[in-house]
Amino acid sequence: MPVMLLSLLLQLLLAVRLHASPVKRQATTYDVIVVGSGPAGVIIASRLSENPARSVLLIEGGGPSYYVTGGRERPQWLSGTNLSRVDVPGLYSTIYSNPSTNLLCQNKIRAYGACTIGGNSAINAGLFFEPPASDFDKYFPTGWKHSDVSPAITRLYQKQPSTDKPSQDGLYYQQSGYNAAKQWLVTNAGYTELNINANSQQKTKVFGHPVYDYQNGQRSGPVITYLQTALTRPNFRLQSGTWVQRVVRTGGTATGVVVNVNGVTSTISLKPNGRVILSGGALKSPELLMKSGIGDPAVLTTLSGANQLGSLPSSQWINNTAVGAGLFDNPNTFIEMSSPSIQAYNYVYENPPAADQNLYLTKRAGNYAFAGGSCSFWDTVTHADGTVAGVQGGLGNAGYQAYTDAMTVTMNIYGTSGLKSSGKVVLGGSPDYLPGPDGNVYYSNPQDAQDIATFIRRLFDALPGTGLTPLNLNQTSTVAQIVSYITSWTPYTRGQVNHWSSSCRIGTCVDRNTTVIGMKNLHVVDASIVAPLTVNPQMGVMIAAERAWDLINALMV
Repeated sequence: MPVMLLSLLLQLLLAVRLHASPVKRQATTYDVIVVGSGPAGVIIASRLSENPARSVLLIEGGGPSYYVTGGRERPQWLSGTNLSRVDVPGLYSTIYSNPSTNLLCQNKIRAYGACTIGGNSAINAGLFFEPPASDFDKYFPTGWKHSDVSPAITRLYQKQPSTDKPSQDGLYYQQSGYNAAKQWLVTNAGYTELNINANSQQKTKVFGHPVYDYQNGQRSGPVITYLQTALTRPNFRLQSGTWVQRVVRTGGTATGVVVNVNGVTSTISLKPNGRVILSGGALKSPELLMKSGIGDPAVLTTLSGANQLGSLPSSQWINNTAVGAGLFDNPNTFIEMSSPSIQAYNYVYENPPAADQNLYLTKRAGNYAFAGGSCSFWDTVTHADGTVAGVQGGLGNAGYQAYTDAMTVTMNIYGTSGLKSSGKVVLGGSPDYLPGPDGNVYYSNPQDAQDIATFIRRLFDALPGTGLTPLNLNQTSTVAQIVSYITSWTPYTRGQVNHWSSSCRIGTCVDRNTTVIGMKNLHVVDASIVAPLTVNPQMGVMIAAERAWDLINALMV
């Protein structure tokens, strides 16, 4: 049988398995129920199912994404291939210009995010940066220091491919921005050009090509690696199209979850000594805890009055104001950079240039083999008391809003680890009480704006002689003027990066084993337990899931 035909048949069989009737095929009870098939949920469910005596159910509210999961949403030029829009890295940014009703959460959270198999790893750029050891040693508790998570990092690298040269012809594309930034940052500003993950400990004045978790010119991630292995095991099941409403519990013992499938509510039960793991992300997991009677008592009182807690009496509430607290996202600023040496490139959903289509479809090479970022760079800002804030930047492939000519690209500027602002997850009103961020996530502590403005001023100081010109922020702006600009509401400032994390922190919301405080067998394993990192959080979330497997697996022996 030809290899391509065999591959298509295998994918069809997997898709059938994914979408078979959940009611008819699911077991009565499970040893492990994992809620949410984002990167953390996929990893922890897959790892726990390595024990053949342990039945594992992975529940996802959304539906298919990658082609291998049954995803068929795609532009016409992908017809006849085994690719969905998710599989093609170059279609990443088109999720904003051509939104998907199948992949996005729509009316499930009050923020931007994916509700689909793979979660945000199915719609993001696929950036895969290893956090420096200092992140774990400074911001995580005992049991989660770098020496503790190092085995998890090793396992992740063994399972999940990554690359800084995704085009399968071995070439870099869209390098005009990289070359201009190299002269600016390396020659003028004294940055060091390096392989970012090979030198992951260095995050002060460093510059290099972005690293992606792609494989063979396509989007990869835990859905392609961990999940496909897990699906071959008879003790593992993925049930999509199933929305968990709350955890069923008696006192501190979880006994199952209440789910809604196509408007029908039922309960999926745990076996004795089983465990529920919430992996719905930093907004959804706190919501589920609150709707399970675990959280701020004022919130629980409101939810009880709205019949959101089922029949759980107030005597069984677990009052903990740390649930949902500490919510973090990177404050983002767009600076439009122009130079005669830059050649912008605009990704489109339908009808890319014929040469680009052909190069990608025949060789998995060219512009559509990656998400479009030309470079990434980091620096640090040290405060008078010796504490340090991380700052990060990158150049995109095209301009934004009023600045979209052929010589302009967008520079993203983030604040990262060591920032002092955070908010909390708050639930909206009746009837659904959906989760979202409060107003304190960005710049509630003025030191953050000062740090980011200091970073921008440093960058501008190195611009003379490069031919690069910032268009939406004057190059001569003072730090105070930059602070005023980045904290004002414009199309280029106060942007949500949607890197939500840190809303169920280790030590206050969960213990070091990821067990929810006050519970015996309920865990949170996702970005909620990850402290703000110096890099994009995706790899850090995967590391946390691998580390959580060590801890939860030991509890189940």
